[in-house]
Amino acid sequence: MTDLNSRPSRPLATWVRAAILGLGTVAAVASVFGIRDTLSAAAQPDTHPPTLAASLTPGPPPSLPAHPQSYSAVVETVAPSVVTIRVQKQAEVSNTALPAPFREFFGNRGGGPERRREGGLGSGVVVREDGLILTNHHVVEGADSIRVDLADGRSFAATLVGSDAPSDLAVLRVPAKGLPALPFGNSDRMKVGDVVLAFGNPLGVGQTVTMGIVSAKGRATGVSEGSYEDFLQTDAPINQGNSGGALVNLRGELVGINAQIVSPSGGNIGLGFAIPSAMAMAVTEQLARDGVVRRAKLGVTVQGLTPELAESLGAADARGALVSGVEPGGPADRAGVKQGDVVVEVAGKPVADANAMRNQIAGTKPGESVPIVLRRNGRTETVTARLAERERPADDTRAGAGAAHGEAGFGMALTPLTPQVADELDLPRSATGLVVTGVDPSGLAASAGMQAGDVIKSVNGQAVTSVASLRSALKAHPDRPALVLVSRKGADAFVALPRAES
Repeated sequence: MTDLNSRPSRPLATWVRAAILGLGTVAAVASVFGIRDTLSAAAQPDTHPPTLAASLTPGPPPSLPAHPQSYSAVVETVAPSVVTIRVQKQAEVSNTALPAPFREFFGNRGGGPERRREGGLGSGVVVREDGLILTNHHVVEGADSIRVDLADGRSFAATLVGSDAPSDLAVLRVPAKGLPALPFGNSDRMKVGDVVLAFGNPLGVGQTVTMGIVSAKGRATGVSEGSYEDFLQTDAPINQGNSGGALVNLRGELVGINAQIVSPSGGNIGLGFAIPSAMAMAVTEQLARDGVVRRAKLGVTVQGLTPELAESLGAADARGALVSGVEPGGPADRAGVKQGDVVVEVAGKPVADANAMRNQIAGTKPGESVPIVLRRNGRTETVTARLAERERPADDTRAGAGAAHGEAGFGMALTPLTPQVADELDLPRSATGLVVTGVDPSGLAASAGMQAGDVIKSVNGQAVTSVASLRSALKAHPDRPALVLVSRKGADAFVALPRAES
């Protein structure tokens, strides 16, 4: 029930405005009656405390950078470096439209799996003037053919220099020179709240640019195959087809490669993720040079620390990575790392969580010795571990969509012969070459008799140990079939590999 004698409360700001207006009215009246000097003297701060209104008067606003009225200058600089990538691949589909009793009359058309062509679309970024293009691994994975459409209207068939599933990055090359390369920026210096622009070809509508901010750093979604995730999160709209496109700062520098979205509908809801340029640049350098990415390993299994786990371990906070398993005889085991240890620092850098530690180790050169700071039973200890090289899955280094369906078009997938792979093939650990990990039955390699498990030792008399050296050897005599020395089940034989179609 309303009390008719009560007065409604008024917000403080209303009373403040009323006080200021009242003071102005009193001053006007005082001026009329000639008592302004008395009023002014009474309001001097050195004789009377400040009024409530004076104490709430806002100070000067903080000095913030001016918000640009347009991003057109950045767009004009970046847009020529962003490309559209179109892929074709074969997919098996099962035809079960006909009832089983009738399928025998129509052969394979009525029953078993059939192969059909599928197209895909993504984006990429020119990162070197000689035709080197960076994109996502998932954009080109399994592609039979890759085509790159430049912003100036030209279109080229592309070869796959190398692809790395753990980081979801791939490097292509097109036969063009003097392309507008986008410089790498420093993603480590990006701050939450920084404005970024996302470029790409979403849903095939054509090159598009969207604007947003960096919403978070160091994100992991758990979607990437190798879990080497350190995403920049952004609310700049990203949709299907943006994958592999550029995320740039307002200086027009590449700070990320658009890679993922999180959405219940498959469309943009403001949760986009980009691979930071620090990781992208390191992977690009290795893929361009060797066709593969070498990563170090410590030989441990780690997990994140929850507040409950931290409390049970007597830790003051939940920072660090909990060692849940140690590989017998591995680098960590030899260094004295034990199950239950908490890794808090690697090579002088604090470890925030398990994902951050995984990335720090993977980004270190194999063979390096690094100091590792541990918390163990409430005490801090430091050990030194000499990191080993992590084994690479065969399809991390497909020369085919590199060799299989791109690099020279021979229809085979390759991986360098490491001591670990040599052991699996019963070869000496000192053996070198490229291992054929897959052969397309309809490709040139299969027609020449190449088989999965073959080791390519030399091409046209040149020893090959990487995709780059293979490419160089193939170019030595482009006018005739390549003479390939192959080791198969311990015996050497020469194979004449037909010229690939240009």
